[in-house]
Amino acid sequence: MAFREPCDNTFSNNINNAIPYAPLLDSTVVAEPPQRRRRRRSSSVVLLLMTGLLGVALIFAVVRFGIRHNEIGSRSSSLETRRPAEMIVPADRGVAEGVSLKTFGRLRGARAYSWTNNMLAWQRTAFHFQPRKNWMNDPNGPVYYKGWYHFFYQYNPFGAVWGNIAWGHAVSRDLIHWRHLPIAMVPDHWYDINGVWTGSATILKDGQLVMLYTGSTNESVQVQNLAYPADPSDPLLVDWIKYPGNPVLVPPHGVGPKDFRDPTTAWLTPQGKWRFTIGSKVNKTGISLVYDTKDFKTFELLDGVLHAVPGTGMWECVDFYPVSRVMENGLDTSDNGPGVKHAVKTSLDDDRNDYYALGTYDGTTGKWTPDNPNIDVGIGLRYDYGIFYASKTFYDQEKKRRVLWGWIKETDSEAADIQKGWASLQAIPRTIVFDKKTGSNVLLWPVEEVERLRVNRKVFHKVKAKPGSVVSLDVGSTSQLDIMAEFEVDQEALSRINGTNTTYSCTTSNGAAQRGALGPFGILVHTDNDLTEQTPIYFYISKDSLGNLKTFFCADHSRSSEATDVNKAIYGSIVPVLKGEKLSVRILWLRHLL
Repeated sequence: MAFREPCDNTFSNNINNAIPYAPLLDSTVVAEPPQRRRRRRSSSVVLLLMTGLLGVALIFAVVRFGIRHNEIGSRSSSLETRRPAEMIVPADRGVAEGVSLKTFGRLRGARAYSWTNNMLAWQRTAFHFQPRKNWMNDPNGPVYYKGWYHFFYQYNPFGAVWGNIAWGHAVSRDLIHWRHLPIAMVPDHWYDINGVWTGSATILKDGQLVMLYTGSTNESVQVQNLAYPADPSDPLLVDWIKYPGNPVLVPPHGVGPKDFRDPTTAWLTPQGKWRFTIGSKVNKTGISLVYDTKDFKTFELLDGVLHAVPGTGMWECVDFYPVSRVMENGLDTSDNGPGVKHAVKTSLDDDRNDYYALGTYDGTTGKWTPDNPNIDVGIGLRYDYGIFYASKTFYDQEKKRRVLWGWIKETDSEAADIQKGWASLQAIPRTIVFDKKTGSNVLLWPVEEVERLRVNRKVFHKVKAKPGSVVSLDVGSTSQLDIMAEFEVDQEALSRINGTNTTYSCTTSNGAAQRGALGPFGILVHTDNDLTEQTPIYFYISKDSLGNLKTFFCADHSRSSEATDVNKAIYGSIVPVLKGEKLSVRILWLRHLL
């Protein structure tokens, strides 16, 4: 993971024994035989240097994460007991309903891998957020309320494929240890019978909480609905009421019935109204519609849009928030002023990536202007250059920070998802701050609470790696690692190397197998001693004929698994390295647990 660019006394006591993120599987699951598990078990971490560099020094720290094995109970939802006798799995789910493709499908030319249930169960995630079973996608309305972080998410109670979308719900004191609560909302009215889709929470001036969310109607029309807690005094927000007057918004004139979704958190205008935006498109131009309201029941559509970018297609999961140019703290969504920039982020339906840009927001007109049109929303910066989509931020008023959540779609085949019984997870929550050095982007970093999982520490100081070598660093047996490394390239050797006009790209070049004078070098995470499965996470430096340098940071999954029904793409992009900065990386790495 490289970055620049979600009471009573009994529950309070129990939460301290909560396991990180999703509970482990039932302990009665039979372990996979050792001879089959060996290929996929963590044995060590290896420093990778496959390059012609004349010298490199490394300061390297490895921290092991601890796991608590206490199982936490929660009330089961009545919805989960009404499982259909047989679930039909349609192809290309989501497209017909007017949302993005929600499956990888069968990889072209790939044969089904001979997975066993025990092999799949062993791959259960260890500390990323994940429900106990079934399908999960977009994060919804994360919010801090009465001492608890609440995380809602798109959830299929009936299986490990997209469909029957309801709102899962979990709570935490620290964004690390979670308790799963009953399903918050289910598709049970004509205005959301085809799915309780993405929404956002807004805390009103009097402390009340309201939730706007997209519903897919009985005719698959996307409408906006209002929901609120049945008991606002309940810190766990277990029960929810849908407003009897739903839907509160329908697609406006000129907007397609399936192109109107995902309302943002609302912010206050200078006139004292609440304002929010909704993603849409007109032909191939992605747009964000803007609405004002006083009571979240009646609304005024503003003239024009918050922003629009031709050629970007449908904007999903739009996010809008301020960042301070002078403070390290995050800002409430309603904050504005001379020391504030505003970010607009969208999830592009066409290419399944999250893009953002910084700019200036005019609270009077409701318009946002990018600082640099060349890196406008959808054509420039991304939060993440791996698998990361449908992200949403919230303001944590307890710690004065803005926290980012994002959905990670696993790349297993659909058949494997159904066999193992779950699909998808959420990325580690990250804080967002303005990058004062560049002034053009934000900086992301895992929330500080992640560091509470550290139990052991090992340091490897000034490791020398010769050109083309692989240096083994023994960290012992472990299931989770927090790896921090700094690389120092021999500057004399760097200056002697002649530049070329050869281009390099993480995604289109030959991954870590493409060797040059300046790369690749980095960390090789492997799962067996003979390296039949390995995932290089590496830097690559290119030098053109004029002596200009570009630094790339990549993750090569092409040899990460022997399985044939797994998507094994190579991810990454250019990483700006400013004068005086070191080549450093932090990797939150997990091995799945039984």
